[in-house]
Amino acid sequence: MKEFLLTDHDFKQIAAIVYDACGIVLGDHKREMVYSRLARRIRTLQLENFKQYLAYLEAHKEQEFSDFINAITTNLTSFFRESHHFDYLQSHIIPKLLVTNKSTRRVRIWSAGCSTGEEPYSLAMSLHGLFPTDWDVKILATDLDSNVLAKAQSGTYTAANVNGLEQHQLQRWFLKTKDGGLFKVKPELQQKIHFKRLNLLQDWPMKGPFDVIFCRNVVIYFDKETKAQLFNRYCHILAEQGYLLLGHSETMGKEHSEFKNLGKTMYQKVIYG
Repeated sequence: MKEFLLTDHDFKQIAAIVYDACGIVLGDHKREMVYSRLARRIRTLQLENFKQYLAYLEAHKEQEFSDFINAITTNLTSFFRESHHFDYLQSHIIPKLLVTNKSTRRVRIWSAGCSTGEEPYSLAMSLHGLFPTDWDVKILATDLDSNVLAKAQSGTYTAANVNGLEQHQLQRWFLKTKDGGLFKVKPELQQKIHFKRLNLLQDWPMKGPFDVIFCRNVVIYFDKETKAQLFNRYCHILAEQGYLLLGHSETMGKEHSEFKNLGKTMYQKVIYG
């Protein structure tokens, strides 16, 4: 017997709140995940069941809602995850940007759904030394979850987190703590990235245009209608011939004619006329 009662009505109510807030679809197969993550909040608040928690959430929305969303959202990442995207960035995208952006000397890259920061730091490492020093190159890293965003901003990782990095990358970009248990990103790399909390389904304060958007393993949680809206918004904020990179299990349907498929979940904005 489970510690807390989660009725069908409770689960449907939670799923509706999450969908309305951030477009994430919680099917019945996510019920165990929802239980285990929100049970922690119920224990912390010393409540008796999910019905009580939902009532508490409604009564204390301003204080609790952030913890509620943080508990639900999934954060799984690693440095240079899906490495072919970073290879393509270095071998194809950056050489083209050096030509197309020569007059402005400006490049903007967005890591949308940056989680604990491994992706934007991987981007910053990939860009190093590939642009002249007088170019204005910046990375925006956003996430819905304020807890993982705080970890990303701190730039502090365990030995297990950095396990996949080459030794020369560790030496070049990280400082080891005195006890050797943690690795901290050097300020030189952190300065290239601006971290900001953002709900992708709400207003975007930035104007763009972005040359490259990494939105990997984010839209997999959205339904078809929400995905379509998000892809359209990405199209509008991308520069001409800008690039959109999705996660390994995410695809864009042929109905999105504003993008052409480059293969391996990589897409480029199409110019008409």
